[in-house]
Amino acid sequence: MSDADGRGGAMSAGGGWAVAAVAAVTAGYALVSRRLATTVVSAPMVFTAFGVAIGPAGLGLISLDHDAGAILTLVEGTLTLVLLTDAMSVRRRDLRAGGFLPGRLLGIALPLTLAAGWLLAWPLLPGLTLWELALVAAVLAPTDAALGESAVAGPGVPPLVRGGLKVESGLNDGLVLPFFVVFLAAIPGTAASAEGIAGTFWRSLVLSTALGLAIGGSGGWLLSASRARGWVTEEWRQVFVLAVAAGSYALATVIDGSGFIAAWVAGFALGTTLRRGARAAVVKAAAGGRTAGTGPESVDNGDDTARPAARLGDFLAALSFLVFGAVLLGPQLQHLDWRIAVYAVLSLTVVRMLPVALSLAGTGLALPTVLFAGWFGPRGLASVVFGLLVVEEHVPGTALIGRAVALTIGLSILLHGLTAHFLADWYGAWHRAASARRPGMREGPPADPAGAGPGTGT
Repeated sequence: MSDADGRGGAMSAGGGWAVAAVAAVTAGYALVSRRLATTVVSAPMVFTAFGVAIGPAGLGLISLDHDAGAILTLVEGTLTLVLLTDAMSVRRRDLRAGGFLPGRLLGIALPLTLAAGWLLAWPLLPGLTLWELALVAAVLAPTDAALGESAVAGPGVPPLVRGGLKVESGLNDGLVLPFFVVFLAAIPGTAASAEGIAGTFWRSLVLSTALGLAIGGSGGWLLSASRARGWVTEEWRQVFVLAVAAGSYALATVIDGSGFIAAWVAGFALGTTLRRGARAAVVKAAAGGRTAGTGPESVDNGDDTARPAARLGDFLAALSFLVFGAVLLGPQLQHLDWRIAVYAVLSLTVVRMLPVALSLAGTGLALPTVLFAGWFGPRGLASVVFGLLVVEEHVPGTALIGRAVALTIGLSILLHGLTAHFLADWYGAWHRAASARRPGMREGPPADPAGAGPGTGT
């Protein structure tokens, strides 16, 4: 008797082959992950290529037509978790120590990137409405440091630049969310358009933000209090983060708000509250004559609590790239034309690098630093999820939007992966030589040999 017969359920033969194939590539990559980390072959490259192979363009084991529910659950859950853990990791000291870099990238370069992406899409993606063109720009505006992790975290990259790019990547997907939601609501026929722009603004931005603050803040207070009394085990303390992510997302969807925005804001509130609890524990321990961190009231600063959830998010992100290759990139490769290819290239170069250069003008950063920061703005998980949501909404320009988004992300996975090691080594060598000639550079001193100098923001 088969398992399906024995349980009265459920997995079809096609579904079984798909799961087996995904398990095989995951296990295979795990076995050689350390070896591949020293090469130009990145996890997103491997999983995306495998996704193309098992999608409709290849073996046909995964299809958006048949597996849409499971696919959307995976990618939305992944982005929710990544948004929350990224927000938890951002501290005020990261913004104070060389905060001009992420501040300018987020406050100046990001709006300029949205504008440039919209303007260049106008002549290159004919047939789309103004709001659909704006939606393309919003989908492709967030950056994903994971696609260039070996470059950003390279030992030669000065801590100020490394920390600035990580903070930018951790925050810009959340900052783009309001634009994405409003642009989607402005397009007739989408689910969000039923609420209108005003209703979407109220529910998705105002109510979802308030909900995220309430859940993250109260969750952080409860966890700090429980840990101080020794009521929570280490394992369940880490599971608590997953519950906050799921709860904030789910409750926001109940009020027809944005689960992503609620989870992102909850991450800030949770991380901030846990750090306040940690400082209070230190003060209490000092007042009692004990060493901080030795009693039950020792509360971590949020990093240890979030780390397992962040690792789970990394694994789910790899699976999301597999899904991207299967249902977005593979099916769209045969429908490309020169306009889409030009837009994809410009999106990774002009649309990103020119706004970065303008935002960093007058900061005293050298041209190689500006070029390095401009190039390492890869498009990744957030763009994948936004793109799939647009496809699921069946907006009039879905086909063209899907092609532009798929090719841009696909090129980013390939080009940023191939150049990460080389450019990190080049930039690190340049910075060491320049620092020796000109002490006191705006970029700061070279990183320590371990590549984990102060101000990394990790």
